[in-house]
Amino acid sequence: MGILLGNYFFFEGIRLSFTFSLLILPLFLFLLCITYRTFRQYSARWLFGLLGYSFFLVFGICWQNVNLQQTVVDFPTHESIYRVVVTEHPEQKERSILCNARIMPEACHVLLYFSLDSIGKELSRGDELLVSTGLSLPASRGNPEEFDYARYLIHKGISGTGFVSSGKWIVTKHHTQRTMRDYATDCRDDVLALYRNLGFEQDNFAVLSALTVGYKEELSESIRESYSVSGASHVLALSGLHIGFLYALLFFLLQRIPGNSTGMKAFKVGTVILLLWLFAFITGFSPSVVRSVIMFSLLGISMFFPDRPVSLNTLCIAGFAMLIYNPSWLFDVGFQLSFMAVAAILLIQPWIYKRFIFKNRFLNWLWGIVTVSIAAQIGVAPLVLLYFSRFSVHFLLTNILVIPLVTLIIYMAIGMLLLSFIPVVGQMIAWALNLLLELLNGVVSGIEKLPFASVDHVWVYRFEVILFYLALLLLGWYVVRRRPRFILAFLTVVLMMSVYRVYMIEADRPRQSLVFYNVRNCPVVHCILPDGRSWLAYADTVPDDQRLTRVASGYWNRLRLSSPVPVLTDYAENCFIRHNNILSFGGKRICIINDNRWREVKTESPFPVDCLYLCKNYTGRIEGLTSVFNIQHVVLDSSLSDYRRKVLQEECTRLNIPLTSLSEQASYFKYPI
Repeated sequence: MGILLGNYFFFEGIRLSFTFSLLILPLFLFLLCITYRTFRQYSARWLFGLLGYSFFLVFGICWQNVNLQQTVVDFPTHESIYRVVVTEHPEQKERSILCNARIMPEACHVLLYFSLDSIGKELSRGDELLVSTGLSLPASRGNPEEFDYARYLIHKGISGTGFVSSGKWIVTKHHTQRTMRDYATDCRDDVLALYRNLGFEQDNFAVLSALTVGYKEELSESIRESYSVSGASHVLALSGLHIGFLYALLFFLLQRIPGNSTGMKAFKVGTVILLLWLFAFITGFSPSVVRSVIMFSLLGISMFFPDRPVSLNTLCIAGFAMLIYNPSWLFDVGFQLSFMAVAAILLIQPWIYKRFIFKNRFLNWLWGIVTVSIAAQIGVAPLVLLYFSRFSVHFLLTNILVIPLVTLIIYMAIGMLLLSFIPVVGQMIAWALNLLLELLNGVVSGIEKLPFASVDHVWVYRFEVILFYLALLLLGWYVVRRRPRFILAFLTVVLMMSVYRVYMIEADRPRQSLVFYNVRNCPVVHCILPDGRSWLAYADTVPDDQRLTRVASGYWNRLRLSSPVPVLTDYAENCFIRHNNILSFGGKRICIINDNRWREVKTESPFPVDCLYLCKNYTGRIEGLTSVFNIQHVVLDSSLSDYRRKVLQEECTRLNIPLTSLSEQASYFKYPI
């Protein structure tokens, strides 16, 4: 709760100083000590508990707030020269090259986008550059229900972003000094190079890289979609499943060593823990891997305490340690999914598993996979619906078929890496591994094509997710303790969830409206009717509709709209008409200006329009349009250049015309009807 509050305070502009933290936390510690020494009687235990909880609450607030403030940098408003060091391998995007860089000597991290040219492709990690660019703080476009990319970057420790044009940078030297993270990345790159040398290509290479070292950049959109629809996305993210396979293999091998003394047991456990952390090091210490390695490290240590096995407390110790190291991991989707899956497995799976006991070992093993899958799905389903608006229907079938294949693939990959120095053996294992990867991808693709493979465009609210987990917890308490008050509390929470759902559906019922989205290079007017029908009037004949869908699909899901009808040219249907780039909808007229067709037009009296939507490719002035249109409002699209936007803003001010600039207000605009 403290981390959540500290995060809220930071983004609301309430910044706590480091000095405040140094003063307030020792005060709480002092009060704790005084309370412990003064009120030792059992009846006063609540006072120590209250101060203890208050201490951790305040500590979380201060720790997260101060941690996020380290990303705040006052960059100059004009273009400046910076000395930066490339910290990761450059990643080629569609129209640029993305580099993670560290500004020297401040050591703050930024994202630099270099123009896509032959020189830019030669950049590598460790290069020191002099760049001339304008850096700005991470900013979101403010569209409704859009992924908050700015907040995501800040949680990742990124202080700013900037675009570097061709010819405005130079390499000064190459740093040979390596950090631990650099050595880890080099190890991972060596493994990937070995995969390529052994003949793994395209989807097989991408899936193998994701399964073994957590490298997912090569995964194509089609393979990601297949694994997502079938419910197998979790196998592509290194987590407890993969660490569990490695843990089991290591203990199986070490158990072959004779001896069961305390010293030998400590040697075996220590070796397993060391190798697990070495694996986490190679994968770059991702939150899910760190959580899993901490869990299995504690599991190994618990061998010395057989009467105290791994429990929910062990999971909480792992989470506490991770959040002390980096409190922003709390907002990582993988972190949340991983913890909820493990918590559900610990709490729910044993109860489900005991419902049926099979004498056949194979059936018991199969039933174990089914129960683990059911428990994990119960734990993560609300979060998956919240973040991805999708539920995979055939997740049980997927796990029954995929988990055995993934087990074989991981064990064979480890064997291939260990025996790769023998060319013939390495090639034989690689050949068999390629067949298994083909089979895995084929199974996933086949499940994706089954009828009703997934339920998409499902919208849930954050408060609903909280109520769901509370109801699940109360139901679990009732099952364990069989007390009527728990089932009464469970039914009360379910009723609250139902009432809240009905209320929010009514509150989010679509209203007749005109929406202008803040999407760069995709000017569009969204005309929405109360019955859920809508039209997308694009300004371009070849629009970037995929980008618009990524940005606005959450908003459409929340309003429960039908698929919007794209309109590129003249069109007429009931209450929506588009003719010569003039829209008539809901008693309003909107003129889309994306060229100079109106500059030479002469009229006897200006044509009344409620809104003038100025987009890229219009090079004239607003004053030249006042003789053609009687303008009530002007909307400037984010596709306009900064220079053009400033010129048009000044002109609107001079002509006393109300103005909305989408890029400057960093939000969408909903025109009232």
